[in-house]
Parts: sequence; structure tokens; C-alpha cells
Amino acid sequence: MANEKNEKVKGSVLVVGGGIGGVQAALDMADAGFKVYMVEKTPSIGGVMSQLDKTFPTNDCSMCILSPKLVEAGRHNNIELISMAEVIDFSGEPGNFKVKILKHPRYVSLDDCKGCGDCADACPVNNRVNVYEEGLMERKAIYRPFDQAMPSAFAIEKLGIPPCRARCPIHVNPQGYVNLIKDGKFEQALALIREKNPFPAITGRICTHPCETACERAKYDEPIAIDY
Repeated sequence: MANEKNEKVKGSVLVVGGGIGGVQAALDMADAGFKVYMVEKTPSIGGVMSQLDKTFPTNDCSMCILSPKLVEAGRHNNIELISMAEVIDFSGEPGNFKVKILKHPRYVSLDDCKGCGDCADACPVNNRVNVYEEGLMERKAIYRPFDQAMPSAFAIEKLGIPPCRARCPIHVNPQGYVNLIKDGKFEQALALIREKNPFPAITGRICTHPCETACERAKYDEPIAIDY
């Protein structure tokens, strides 16, 4: 198997773009023993070829050619996929350079998502433009571009300001605060609060928690508690 070849890494290579050309280049370099970092701005690799039905001039099935390469790239030990990201800075020269990458949030854990699609079935938001289908149909707010996508994890498209943050008089970020607390990042959570509120210990005692009344979770069970 490809991921069992060339265990000794020779160096590292950056491939920008996860279309069929980028995928094939990454596989070739990885098989040659290089560590490959493949940066793709969308949730999955595959590019335009994944949207095609047939290829020219042989009229072969497009996905039949592409899908095995996607799986191989996703499983290759020498390839690291960096999806939902873009290169924002580059310095150095060929063979000795540094790259700064901006990673956009997926809001779904690549490690925990099983790709079952239950989240999309339950999602009540069904009015997002489906870019993969060239805008000819709509999709859910939580989505996977196509069934054979790699990575197979879903992604969430968030628009606007969350209701809880909009309801807060000083627009503190309750979502970010709660998630940081959940991960045990208490110092970062406090720093996030202090971006908008320099005196959280004082205002927290008199706050009426309007974010809880606006919490969308209340439609299903009860709002996320922000009080301490």
C-alpha cells in the first residue's frame, strides 16, 4: 500500500489546492518519501472534478477515477490534509521557506465525526446555497459537499451574529466563553470576556443574563446556563 512505502521522510512539501492536480502531486511526492502538507480552502479535497459526471475525451466516470485517489490521499501517512484553510503569507526561497496558513473553523471535530449524516437530518436550517451544485439547489447549514468527500467530516456554515451575542448589551461572546470553559481553557475564556468587559467579576453579579433568554437551545430543552 502507498502509505507503507518510504517510511523514511526526505523533507517536506507544500501543495496549495486540493483539486485533481493537487491530489495527484501530493500522492506522487508522498510516495517518493516526502512529507506533504496539502492546503485546501473548502471543507474537502477533489475540486471541480468531483462535480463532473464524465471526463473528456474518454467519457469515463469522473468519480470512479477521483474517489480512490481521495481515499488514498486521506489515508497516506506522508500526507497531512489542511482543509478550510488558505495561505496568507509566504517568505523564503525554493527549498527553504516559511508559510503562514489561516485555518477557518469547521465547528465539527474531524476526530469525533463519524460521517453518518444524522446531524444534517436533524438540522432545521435548510436555506443555504449549495455551491457544489452550482447554486441550483439548497442545503443544510451543517453539510458535507458530496458523499465521497475527504475528509468525510461535516462542516457548519455560520452566518451573522449568534442570538445570544446579539442580545448581550456589550456583545460578549457567550458561545466562545462556554466552549473554552468546556475545554478547560480558563485563562483564554477570561481573556475573551475581557475583550468586551474589563470588569467581569463586578458586572457578572448584576447581569440579568439576557443571552439565556435568546439561546436557541431553549427550543429543544433548556438554554445554556451562563450564570455561575
